[in-house]
Amino acid sequence: MIQQGTKTFRNISLALFAGGFVTFALLYSLQPLMPEISNAFSITPAHASLTLSVTTIAMALTMLFIGSMSDSVGRRFIMTAALVISSVIALLSAFSPGYTELLLLRILQGVALAGLPAIAMTYLSEEIEPRSLGYAMGLYISGNSIGGMAGRFISGVVTDWFSWRAAVGFIGILGLCAAVIFWLVIPPSRHFVKAAPGFKNPIPLLWSQCRNPRLLCLYGLGFLLMGGFVTLFNYIGFELTGEPYHLSQSIVGSLFVVYLMGTVSSTWM
Repeated sequence: MIQQGTKTFRNISLALFAGGFVTFALLYSLQPLMPEISNAFSITPAHASLTLSVTTIAMALTMLFIGSMSDSVGRRFIMTAALVISSVIALLSAFSPGYTELLLLRILQGVALAGLPAIAMTYLSEEIEPRSLGYAMGLYISGNSIGGMAGRFISGVVTDWFSWRAAVGFIGILGLCAAVIFWLVIPPSRHFVKAAPGFKNPIPLLWSQCRNPRLLCLYGLGFLLMGGFVTLFNYIGFELTGEPYHLSQSIVGSLFVVYLMGTVSSTWM
């Protein structure tokens, strides 16, 4: 098992940090751009918010099953493929001719993005010794928060200078760069045991968890807290870029520096 302080541990930490960064940068990069998307396609704010909602839903549903796929295909391959495919889809999204095409691409991106967060914790628990595991997971989660913040902030700044399409394309390029870093430094799985392909195991496991009242309370807390949090930032851009504030996309994107608190606290916890 890999111990904290070794070169292999640093490589794993860097790879998972980069992976978490690009996953949440790609997922949330459109959030501060919703006013621009609404104007570009002449749609309502509610329709513009679907560009994030459909991606999140697709990602959440795919995460329920992609873990079983990794049991037979391998953790490293699926995580790397997820980062590359989702980054390429981001580049394609920058050229979306219409709103419907953008939504379809975002759904596909959600499916692809599920490949890393569904497997990362399992990969870490298989490869890292128990005493170092908490710190490694904290670093991975901090990459998530920094990626979510950076994706929103960078997309806002690039939109001010160029356009929302340029911002989405730029985040896609960043994603490909992070995917290359991930592929180069992530160590191969040494304690992975390949299983027979199939999706039978997740169904009874999911059903058993849905019958556990304590777990349902945890799921409900996550749903309510993240639901309120994401919804607030979905629509606050419409208010701040309009009357009476007229703030720029860069300023609206900078609101997400609050994510830095999550970066520090997740590693500390």
